[in-house]
Amino acid sequence: MQTITLIINNPTGLHARPATLFTQTAAKFKSKITIKKGEKAVDAKSILKLLTLAVKQGTEVTLTAEGEDEAQALTALTELIASNFGE
Repeated sequence: MQTITLIINNPTGLHARPATLFTQTAAKFKSKITIKKGEKAVDAKSILKLLTLAVKQGTEVTLTAEGEDEAQALTALTELIASNFGE
């Protein structure tokens, strides 16, 4: 299991388009991936669950991946967040 903590810098946080890109990227991997904000952790492959976190700009989130491609999954999600979701 690997874990990384990141800050969401995207102006809209993880809403609508960025959340869709995030879940689509997570879904490409076999590993179980969760995203945690505060004390609440949800399945990173579910857009509805992700949206319940209400992640805004400047929010710290923790990503955890567990499985055969966990390192690749965290790398891909980290790069997506670092790129501000291509915006």
